[in-house]
Amino acid sequence: PTKLRTLAEALNQADVFFGLSVKGAVTQEMVKTMAKDPIIFAMANPDPEITPEDVKQIRSDAIIATGRSDYPNQVNNVLGFPYIFRGALDVRASAINDQMKIAAAEALAQLARQDVPDEVDAAYAGRRLRFGPDYIIPVPFDPRLIREIPPAVATAAIASGVAQKTISNMDSYRVELAARLNPTSAMLGLLFERLQNQNMRVVFTEGEEEKMVRAALAFRNAGYGIPILLGREDRIAQTMKAAGLGSIDNLEIQNARISSRNQHYTDMLYKRLQRKGLLYRDCQRMVNLDRNIFAACMVMEGDADAMISGLTRNFSTNLEEITKVIPTQDNKILMGLSVIMSQDKAVFLADTSVHELPSAEELVNIAIQTADKARKLGHEPRVALLSFSNFGNPQGIRAQRIQEAIQILDRKKVDFEYDGEMQADVALDFTLMKKRYPFCRLTGPANILIMPALHSANIASGVLQKFGGKTMIGPLLMGLQKPAQIVQPGSNVSDLVHTAALVALDALDSKEKILASK
Repeated sequence: PTKLRTLAEALNQADVFFGLSVKGAVTQEMVKTMAKDPIIFAMANPDPEITPEDVKQIRSDAIIATGRSDYPNQVNNVLGFPYIFRGALDVRASAINDQMKIAAAEALAQLARQDVPDEVDAAYAGRRLRFGPDYIIPVPFDPRLIREIPPAVATAAIASGVAQKTISNMDSYRVELAARLNPTSAMLGLLFERLQNQNMRVVFTEGEEEKMVRAALAFRNAGYGIPILLGREDRIAQTMKAAGLGSIDNLEIQNARISSRNQHYTDMLYKRLQRKGLLYRDCQRMVNLDRNIFAACMVMEGDADAMISGLTRNFSTNLEEITKVIPTQDNKILMGLSVIMSQDKAVFLADTSVHELPSAEELVNIAIQTADKARKLGHEPRVALLSFSNFGNPQGIRAQRIQEAIQILDRKKVDFEYDGEMQADVALDFTLMKKRYPFCRLTGPANILIMPALHSANIASGVLQKFGGKTMIGPLLMGLQKPAQIVQPGSNVSDLVHTAALVALDALDSKEKILASK
């Protein structure tokens, strides 16, 4: 037992203060006497024993946490109890023991050291949350909490013998937990499990950009594959240091200017473009200086499985550069597919990025390719070809393209449901569809909307995402011989990771198809 009898005596040269008392119990004079780099948990509610601003006035080396949400480092039961209970319930634990509590605390500590998603920063007024004195614990609205803490608690319960049920696959359990909050996880989580241990190599072309670096690290840490950052090593190292992302150790970096593969790539590119007005030196310059050209060459020549680009350039510029190297698949067309998701459904919109006013034949190809993609993502396609009219009423010249596309689909005898032309409300409201148009061939609301023109597709997807409270993936580029994706400028890190994982899945599908054909 200590001989000290006052708080002031106890805090002299103390390393840590842990308080659950009353406002004003700690003074600045007491804090001055604490040891170097003191840790102060002032958790009295509603007002702490001493405020962070009072501490900062006198000690720049102090780390302070409170129970208040308006200060950094909020210590709150909401960070622990819901997730401890979730893990305990899911293994039917007979008790909540110290091992489970320690596992929760350690999971929180590990999560605090990881890169924070953009969505979490945005929820906190855009404040950049990064491990350090003002961020030693995750914030309550971090959606990763449900994915990380319950599995840690459940694992500890099983190991300590209080669990009455085991969880055989913790990775699947994490996906299931994340899906409860995020519809994107519900749709994509199980698909992304296929990437585990496949070592798919994906080029992140804008490797000097902080978002791309963070996405590459998240892609690697999730086990989706091997990221390859394109850029100058010293610049990437500076970016990582400034963002608090650690060192470049164990990261593969390619610098187009000094790559030993440049000669080979230039020869290959010249063979493709020599009859399109380009000299050898033009091809050499493009390989050396254009990141999209270099990345596409890596993919085309098998040095990488896929690539992702687009963060700092517009779609058309990126597409023009990539297609100089990677041609379109035979019997396919280039097109863009956007996936709009809510908690209980997904709707596919196409074409959202390439064809300004698709012909009837192009609409047919767009419908067929979109239906194929929807099936690969686990959805049975029901295709509606949209227009301003419903089955010829009112008549219009532009609606004739849609009617002609339906006739072509009839002749092709495709293996999915389709109909049109129809308006969007009819396509999505099955009750309305059957009441007004009982002859319509769809057996449920459409989940694939083939848009009549690029402007309508782009507007519709944008409005749904921004004002409909929906999650959107894409536009996903489809139709190339080798997997490549172009993200939207300003995409957040989660968008980049999802897109990289999807393009890695495309590469895996192609690889498995080739192996199956042998």
